[in-house]
Parts: sequence; C-alpha cells; structure tokens
Amino acid sequence: MELDTQIVELVGRHRLMNELLRDGLEVAAPVRDRGVDVIAYADLTAQVARFAAKPIQMKAFSAAGFSVAAKYSRISDLLMAYVWHVNERSSAVTYALTYADAVKIGETMGWTETSSWKDGGAYSTTKPSERLKTQIEPFRVIPGRWKSLVIGVSV
Repeated sequence: MELDTQIVELVGRHRLMNELLRDGLEVAAPVRDRGVDVIAYADLTAQVARFAAKPIQMKAFSAAGFSVAAKYSRISDLLMAYVWHVNERSSAVTYALTYADAVKIGETMGWTETSSWKDGGAYSTTKPSERLKTQIEPFRVIPGRWKSLVIGVSV
C-alpha cells in the first residue's frame, strides 16, 4: 500500500523522534514550519554539563531519496535527517548529517552546477544512484549517532 505524502511525513517524523529518544535525547516540535521539523536537545545529566540543542530538518520517503536546498543555509547548526522506507519496518533506515555535509554531497554529485540549483536553489532525487548511496552511507544512523551530533560525544 502506497502512503500519501502527509502520512509518509508523519511516520518519518515519529521514527526520527523514536531514534532521538532512544539515544537519550529530548525532542521538541516547533509550532510553525520555518525549516525546522524537530529540535533535539539534552538536559543536564552526568554526560552533559550544559544544555545542548540542534535543529533538524527531516525528509521522509516511502522508498529512498535525497535533497538539498540553499534556503536551509540560514539555519545555524542545522542537521538533516533522511528517513527511507518509512512503511517497511525491516528496511527502514535513517541518515543524519549536517547541512554542510549535505551540500558537500550535492557538490560531489554535481548538483550545485545544475539549473535546478542555480535557478531554484535546490536539487532532489527519489531514485538515488549507487554513487549517491555510497556518499550517504557513512551517515547511516546507528545507536549513539544522534547523541554525537547533538552534544558531541563520540559513538
């Protein structure tokens, strides 16, 4: 069964929130959509000496996909989350990277030289090539990855 785009977004967001909570982080959802889907943060604990938070922009896909958009450059410390195969629990996967890393992947793929990027400031695909999959694989979420990205502890 193919899910509509709103359901894909909701399922992806809940998967993302579950991953953040499993990594011992807290989650806040902004009331308005201004480029940040969730905020991951850590309160004071034995591992966290001061409050730390990062905004996250999430892209969820029924199958797979990747996108990068210049409009997100204005958001400091933005993390990108790409949630693939949201309606297939056994093959669902999340990739987490900084916005700068997403742009670097776009540059490596040659997307920032396309008219889509130059004219519209964005590029996306729902059919990732093997080359793109190789580029994004190091950013696959494993336990501890989110905590590392948000508060700087190594996984």
